[in-house]
Amino acid sequence: MILFPAIDLKDGKCVRLKLGEMDAATVFNDDPAAQARSFEDQGFQYLHIVDLNGAFAGKPVNSDAVDAILEAITIPAQLGGGIRDMETIEKWIDSGIDRVILGTVAVRDPELVRRACVEFPGRIAVGIDAKGGKVAVEGWAETSELTAEELAKRFEDAGVSAIIYTDIERDGVLKGLNLDATAKLARSTRIPVIASGGLASIDDVKALMQPQYAMLEGAISGRALYDGRIDPKEALALLAAGAAKAC
Repeated sequence: MILFPAIDLKDGKCVRLKLGEMDAATVFNDDPAAQARSFEDQGFQYLHIVDLNGAFAGKPVNSDAVDAILEAITIPAQLGGGIRDMETIEKWIDSGIDRVILGTVAVRDPELVRRACVEFPGRIAVGIDAKGGKVAVEGWAETSELTAEELAKRFEDAGVSAIIYTDIERDGVLKGLNLDATAKLARSTRIPVIASGGLASIDDVKALMQPQYAMLEGAISGRALYDGRIDPKEALALLAAGAAKAC
C-alpha cells in the first residue's frame, strides 16, 4: 500500500483546490521543487504530480516546475494534466517521469492509451475522475456519460499499469476517501487502483489497511499533509507495519 503525496501545480506554485475549482486554490508552497524534496526527506517513496493549468489548457503549462521537481528528487514520480498526445507522453518519460497519467484523452481517444501502453509498457496510468458517478474530463469542467467501471473495462487488456480514481465531490474538502466506490471499481477490473480525493486523517490511512481494501495499490494525499492533519511519520510507519504483517 503506497501513500502518494500530491503536488498540484498552478501558475508554477504548489496549490490545493476545493472540488476542482481553479478559483478556489490555496497556495501552500511557492517552490514545488522544495516541497518535493521535503516529501522525499519525510520518507515517501513515490510522488504524485498534477499540472492543473495543463489539464484545462490541454497541453503542458507547468513544465519548468515539473523539471525542477525531477531534478530535486530521486524517488519516482507520476504526472497527469494536459497530456494528450504521444509526443508529450514521450517527452515526459524521457524527462524522467516514471508513470504518465492519461485522463481526458482516455475518454476522447482510447486508442492513444493503447498505443502508449505498447510503446511504454508499465509506464502508462489512466486517471478516472468521477462526479455523480460519471467520468469528468477537461480538467473536470465537463462530465461524460461514461461510468468509472465502463471506462476501466475499455483498458482491461491494454497494459495500463494503474488507475487513479478521484471522487471530485470529495477532493480538497477533507471528507474522507470514498473507499466504497473505489473498492467497487477495483473489484470490477484487474488493473491496480489508487484512491484519491478527500483523504483527511490518520483514520483514513487506518481504513486503507482493512482487508476489504487490500486490493488497492494505494492512496493519494494532498491537503491533509499540507495542513498537518496527517503526520507523515505516523502514516508511513502504519503502512510499513501493515506491509510487514501481510508478509
